Order: sequence, then C-alpha cells, then structure tokens
Amino acid sequence: MAKKGDYFGLPYIVSVILAIIPVTAWLCGAVTRFSEGKIVAGLIRLIFGFTIVWIIDLILMIFSKHILRLLNL
Repeated sequence: MAKKGDYFGLPYIVSVILAIIPVTAWLCGAVTRFSEGKIVAGLIRLIFGFTIVWIIDLILMIFSKHILRLLNL
C-alpha cells in the first residue's frame, strides 16, 4: 500500500509531483487549507502562493511529507 501524502489523501509521490508544479501546488495548497477550516491560511496561500510559501511547501513535502502548517486559524 502506498503511503498517503498531504494533498487530499493522495499517495506521497503524487503529492510531491503536485507540489513541484507551481500552479497545482498553489491550488491544492489553498483547497487543502480551506477544507481543513483554516480560512486565513487559505487566503494567505491564495495571495502569496507563488512566493516563498511555494518553496517552503515543496521542501517540507519532500523531506517531512507534509505541507506547511504554521497557521491554525
């Protein structure tokens, strides 16, 4: 059985591929945060998604298998 990734319960390798592509990382990251009820984090992701947030998410997805979860708002 494949390990679960962070985007919608998809396998880890699929989540990494989605995290590498900027547009899908931006969209999946925002949708994931909104679905978790983190409205402020989702809005920050939508506004600043193509900047340092994308790089941090990519690094964390590869090394810790989770996207950035700093805001619990």
